[in-house]
This record gives sequence, C-alpha cells and structure tokens, in this order.
Amino acid sequence: MEIDHIFLRARRGAPEAAALIALGLSEGSANRHPGQGTANRRFFFHNAFLELLWIEDAAQVSNTATSPTQLTERLDSEGNSSPFGLCFRPAHQQQTPPFPSWPYRPAYLPAGMQIDIASGAPLHEPMWFFLAQALAPAQAAPARRQPLQHALGLCNISAVTLTVATDADWSPAAQAASSGGAITLQRGTSHLLELSFDGAKHGRHIDLRPTLPLVLHL
Repeated sequence: MEIDHIFLRARRGAPEAAALIALGLSEGSANRHPGQGTANRRFFFHNAFLELLWIEDAAQVSNTATSPTQLTERLDSEGNSSPFGLCFRPAHQQQTPPFPSWPYRPAYLPAGMQIDIASGAPLHEPMWFFLAQALAPAQAAPARRQPLQHALGLCNISAVTLTVATDADWSPAAQAASSGGAITLQRGTSHLLELSFDGAKHGRHIDLRPTLPLVLHL
C-alpha cells in the first residue's frame, strides 16, 4: 500500500496553514464533510497530500455514525491523543487493507465507497485508514487536478517518520503501516511528524513547532 494523505489536527479554520503558505507551499481546495462534522485545508504533492483537519460541527462529529471513528477524541486539542491520521491507498489493484479494519461509510462519500478504519488502534497512535479508490494527486483527472507546483520546490513525499508519545507495544495496524519501509515509527515524549521530500537531497530542515508538530526535510 501507499500513503495517500496525512492529516494534522488544526484549530478551527486552520490558521496554521499560514505558516505553510509563508514557506512557499501552494494551497489546494478546502473541503467540508457533511454529516461527519469536520472540515479541512489541503496541500497537494505529486504522490500524496497534507490535510489540516478540524471539528466544524460538534454535534455531527459525535453522532452515532461518526463517533466510532473517535474523531472527536483525536481532534480535541486538550487531549493526549495523536494529532495525526494516515490514509493509505492500494499499491496495486484489488489490494485490501493489511490490518484489521471496519467499514466507515460517511454521507459525503459517493455511493459504494467506504473508508476502512483500523480496528483497535489506540488513541496515542495515529488514526490508520485505507481508501481503496484513492489515486495519487498527479493522477487526478484534469478537472479535479490540484496545484502541485510549489515555490519551495517540493514534488514527492519520500519518507515519513512518526514520533509517538508512548512506551506501549505497537498495534497490528501500526506494524502493518511501517512494514513496507515508507513509514518509520519511533517512541518519544511528544508527538511529531517528519516529512522528507524528494530524498531530502538539499539537506535543509524546517521545524514548524510550536505552530504545528511538523518538521520538513528538503
């Protein structure tokens, strides 16, 4: 499987996006998720995208359909949960989620589509999920193509390192997610996402803390 996108918990309206724009990233289209109660701002690269996600409607995000996702707990900035979620897509046709999962069918998805959410993943780990119909941003139809050119010169996310604030054993989903080598998991005292772009060939590092728990390696 391949990384499709990564979400980061954000404040309402994602003012944190200003820090990414100031670096020279081009912002793509935003989304609202009717029935789920969340909204986002997004930044697209050739092979994946970054999503800043927040709760827009507390009643919707806690309804009976959405509450099993634990998005309420994950997007609560006062909690100790991981502020990240990682969505995967198939690396080849007919691939199914490589971890135990349950089907989530939010109202905003087209009929017949579902999101496979990892079962039993603890809140200190990222939310792990799988979207079988997803495509890389560079493969989107012209009418749906997002801005992929950035003044910072980034093209592809080439490596992901996640520091997780835990000393517990990794869940089956975490083990499956890290088994292919694209994601490195490590334990630490605070949650952190590190993204390498294009092999980090320039040796440049941009630390966006405390605005976002994010470090970029270019």
